[in-house]
Amino acid sequence: MKWALAVVMAAVVTAATSVLLWWFKAPPVEIVKTAGVAGGAIVALYALWLNDRKHFLESEKVADERFARSVELLGNEADQVRVGAMHSLAWLAKSTPRYRQTVLDVLCAYLRRPFDHPAHLAKPEDPDQDFTAKVSQETRLEHQVRLTAQRLIKDTLSWGKKRKHEHYDLDLTGASLEYFSLDGRHVNRFVARRAQFYGITNLRNLHVKRVTLFSGGTFHGRLQLANAEFEHGISFQEVAFHGEVELGNDSDGISKVGNFFHPSPKPPTVQKGEMTVLEGTEFREPATGWRLTGSTEAAGLGLADHVEQDARGGADRVAGDRDGLGDGKVPAKADEARVVGLDGEGLRD
Repeated sequence: MKWALAVVMAAVVTAATSVLLWWFKAPPVEIVKTAGVAGGAIVALYALWLNDRKHFLESEKVADERFARSVELLGNEADQVRVGAMHSLAWLAKSTPRYRQTVLDVLCAYLRRPFDHPAHLAKPEDPDQDFTAKVSQETRLEHQVRLTAQRLIKDTLSWGKKRKHEHYDLDLTGASLEYFSLDGRHVNRFVARRAQFYGITNLRNLHVKRVTLFSGGTFHGRLQLANAEFEHGISFQEVAFHGEVELGNDSDGISKVGNFFHPSPKPPTVQKGEMTVLEGTEFREPATGWRLTGSTEAAGLGLADHVEQDARGGADRVAGDRDGLGDGKVPAKADEARVVGLDGEGLRD
């Protein structure tokens, strides 16, 4: 059927060329030659298009098969096979953009699997410096696989000084992460509820386009946030900080948060630098003890005089929710009590 269409198109082009040349009184021989070349060119171009289409479909089929096979190998007992499967997925994410988010989802799902390491209990703030814990061979090998997954997630995300970045979601809910780093990466939505962060967590220069949720998580070591930007808000509800939190420094700059900020009831004991709260940012709870900069209202000063606190834990007589993402908030500006459309920000999951 497709070839029949090509023949018809070639015939139409040939006839049209012949009529045009006849109109300009070209010699009959030239009319035949030129019309034949035009018709043949149409057929050749169509054949070339069909060939490219065939190669494209074959490459898509190969990508689908590679993905399915790699995911299957992630369940293999041998650690080197699982590592190889992860590298295969990472290669697929770079060569086939439509698989990029799916590959990130698979790697995140692997990290969400339960995992315990003796060093996490012996020296959670710096597990690499624990040399006394007895680690089984199985745990040691799985530990290396998980570190590979963390590194490949970072490598897959967009970074560098580009005019336009691609942003993808990360869901690390309940994950056990060690020396986790997203330095300079661009993320769409970053969810790490109840996640356990061991060692230094490097989120410097991170840009999150949507929301960042650490609700119920624990940072056992140092947290680095210098020059990070949380464009649509961040939640530290019920987060425990056992180490220093670097909100900014002289070389990288200070972190920024917009739209909403839910501070933990117990702020970090040691804070370095400051975090800038952008204009219009809403507070779920007063940020007492946090080193914030911006307008005095945005930093949470004098909020008790302007917002009626409900005994149930909410503001404006709205009960507090478990994730700090309900409709009751402490306004960023003390003399304003506007309602923020958190539903539109994807905050009600």
